[in-house]
Amino acid sequence: MSQKTDRNADQGDGGGVPQAMLRVFRDSMRRASGGKGAKVAAGQDVGSPSSPPSPDPNVVGFGDSLMRRGASIRRSLKLGSKKDKGLRPEALVSKGPGVDKMEEEEEQEEEEAYEEMEESYTLPEIPHTPLSVMQINKLIEMEVLEEAHLNLLALRREFQQEQERCSEDSPMELAKKEKDLNLLYGELRNKVNAIVRDSNSLPSRNKGLLVAVARIIQEEERRAEEPGGLAGSWMEAWREAVDDGVRAKVAGVQLERTEQNASWLAVHLGLLGKAVTEDLQQVRAELRRSYPPSFQVFGAYVGSYGRVVGQHVGKLEQRATELKDLHALLDWIINRYQSERIMGSPSLQPDMRDHTAQLKLEDDFLPRLRDKFCCAVKEDLKASFVRIITMEDEDFWKDGKPPEKEDDLLSHPMPMDIWTKVEGIVSNCRLIDDQLQQRVISSCLQELKDFPKRLEAEFRRRCDALRPARLWTEYQITYVNCFAALQQHMGRYRDACPQEVDAFGAEATGLTARLLQALEEQFKEEVEPYLRRMMTRKWLTNDDDFQRLHRRAELLSQHCALMRPPHAQEFASRLHLHVSREYVGQLMKSNYSCKNRKHEKAASKIRSQWERVSEHFQCMKSTHEWLYDAGDDLSDVVAQKNAADIKDHLQPLVEHYPDFSQKHLVAVLNFRGLRRGREHQLILQRHAQLQEKTGAAGERSHAFFSNMPVAVQAGCLSNVPFSCLG
Repeated sequence: MSQKTDRNADQGDGGGVPQAMLRVFRDSMRRASGGKGAKVAAGQDVGSPSSPPSPDPNVVGFGDSLMRRGASIRRSLKLGSKKDKGLRPEALVSKGPGVDKMEEEEEQEEEEAYEEMEESYTLPEIPHTPLSVMQINKLIEMEVLEEAHLNLLALRREFQQEQERCSEDSPMELAKKEKDLNLLYGELRNKVNAIVRDSNSLPSRNKGLLVAVARIIQEEERRAEEPGGLAGSWMEAWREAVDDGVRAKVAGVQLERTEQNASWLAVHLGLLGKAVTEDLQQVRAELRRSYPPSFQVFGAYVGSYGRVVGQHVGKLEQRATELKDLHALLDWIINRYQSERIMGSPSLQPDMRDHTAQLKLEDDFLPRLRDKFCCAVKEDLKASFVRIITMEDEDFWKDGKPPEKEDDLLSHPMPMDIWTKVEGIVSNCRLIDDQLQQRVISSCLQELKDFPKRLEAEFRRRCDALRPARLWTEYQITYVNCFAALQQHMGRYRDACPQEVDAFGAEATGLTARLLQALEEQFKEEVEPYLRRMMTRKWLTNDDDFQRLHRRAELLSQHCALMRPPHAQEFASRLHLHVSREYVGQLMKSNYSCKNRKHEKAASKIRSQWERVSEHFQCMKSTHEWLYDAGDDLSDVVAQKNAADIKDHLQPLVEHYPDFSQKHLVAVLNFRGLRRGREHQLILQRHAQLQEKTGAAGERSHAFFSNMPVAVQAGCLSNVPFSCLG
C-alpha cells in the first residue's frame, strides 16, 4: 500500500509527470552507483534513497548525472547512440560545460560497440518500485524504451507476486493491475512496431532505438510463459512491423496515372527496383547491426520484399491492359527482379546467396498474366491488321495507285510490316522466357490466320469493279507475291508451332489459289473467242484472231514476269496446258475440212502458230515441256501429200501422247480431208498396232487428249471396224 501511495503522490503532485521523472532520475543515479548491472540488496527499498544528494540549484549537475546513467544502461544493453537527442530525457534539461565533449567520447565508444552487436546481453537492474502507469506510458511516448520496459517488468513482477499470494482481499486491484499491464504492453508493442516500421525510412533516428527494441523483444520472448505479458509472439509482431515498413516503402514509390504518362508502369517498375535495392543496401550496411544475429534481419527484409512486392505487382496487373505494360510487368517479375539490377545487385552480395530472391506470387498469377498478355497480343495484332487494310484502301484502291516494283517484281511492304511486327513481339518475349515465347508465337499465328480472308473480302468489295483492267491484274499478282513472302516468313516458326504454321499456311495458300484462279479465269475469258475460231475457213486465210491470241499470251508472259516463283511457273504451266488443249481441240470439232491440197497450208500454219505460242510459255518457264511436240506431230500427219504416207508418221504422236485415241485420229484425218476409203482404214489399223505395241511404255502421266471432246460426223466412222475405235 505504501508503494501505491507513493505513486499516487507523485501523480498528484503539482509538478505532474516532470516531478515523477525527477524521481526516476534520482533512483537511476542511486542504482548506477553500484556499477553496471548492479544488483539490489535483499530487503532494500530502492524507492527510498539511503543518502539522497544535496539539492543543487544548478540543473547542470543533474543533467550530467542523468547522461552518465543513460550511458551506463546503454552499455549494459550494448546499445548504440541515439542521433535524435530531442527525444531523450536529457533533452529536458540544459547541458553544462564539458557535456558536448563527454557525449562525443560516449558516442565514439558506443559506435564501436554498435558494430559488434552480440546475441547475449545483461539486463539492467529492475526497479524495486515501478513508476506509475501514466509515467511509464509517458516514457513509452517519449521513446525512453529501456526505462519504460524496466518499469513494466517491475510492475509485472508486482502483479506476479500479488497473484501468487492469491489475495482475496483485493481481487479488483489485481484485475486493475492486469488491465494496466495489458494497456502498457499494448502501447509498448505499438511503439516498438512503429519504430521497426519506420526504421528503414529514418535510420539515423532509430539506430539506437532499434537496439533497445531488439533487447525488449528478446526479453519478452524469454518471458513469454510468465503471467502478465502480452498475448502473441513479439518476434511475429516484429516481422509484421517489418512487412508494414516495406509496404510503406513500396507504397511511397511514385506511380503515375495512365493519362499522365504513357510509360507509367515502366517508370514505376524502374523506381520500385531502385527503391528495393537501396533499402536492402541500407539494411545490409546499417540496420541489421542494430539487431542480434538471431533476428536474421537481412533475410527478414528480403522475404518481406518478396511478399509485399508480390502483392503489389498483383495490383499493378489489374491496372495494366496495354501490351507494352503487360510485357514490362512480365519482364520485371520473371527477369529483372532477380537480376543484378535489383536482388542480384553486387552491393547485396554475398548475403543474398543464402536467401531466395523470388517474388511470392499466387499460384495462378503468372499463368493468368501470360494469358492476359497473349490476349493483348491478339488484340494488338488485330488492330494492326485493320490499319493495314485501311492503308491499302487509302494508299492504293481508293485512288487507283499502281503497286510498286522491286527487282522487276510487283512488291508491297505489307509482308515485311507484318513480319517485323510479329518478330518484334516474339523477340521481346524470347528475352523473358521460352514458355511465353512459344505461346506468343501461337497467338500471333492464330490471329494471322484470319487476316487473308479479311483482306480478300475488303479487296473484292473495293476492287472487283476494276476487273478486267490491268490495274486489277497487278493488284492480284501483288497479293500473290505478298502472301507467298509472308508464308515464307512465318515458316520460320514451324519448329515452335507446326500446327499453327500449317493452319496459317492453308489460309494463305487458299487465298493465293483464289487470286491465281481469278487471273486464270480472266485470261481464259479473254482468249476463248480467239481459240474458238481456230481451224476454220477464216482462220486459214486470216491471222487476226491468232494475233490477238498471241498478244494476250505475250501480255500473260509479262504478268508472269512480275510474279514471284514458284507461283509464276505453276500459273504459266496451267495456262500453257489450257491454251494447247483448246488450240488442238479445234481440230476435233470438225468445223473445217481441207480440200484441194489446202491441208499443206493448214499444216504449215499449225506448226508456225504452235511454235510462236510455245515460245511465250518457254519464257514463262512452263513445266509442261511435253506439250511442245504436239504441234509438230499433228502437223506431220496433216501435211502428208499422199494419204498412204500418213501411217508412217503416226509413231511419234502415239509415243508422245498415248491417250491419242482412234476417235482423235479420225477427227484429224477429217480435218485433212480424208474421211473414208481404204487408206483411211489402213491408217486406223496402223494406229491400233502402234498403241498395242507401245502399251505401258507410253507416258500415261500426261493426259492431253483424253479429256478432249471429239465431234466426228457419223459418215466418217461408218467404214471403221468397231475394234479400231478407241
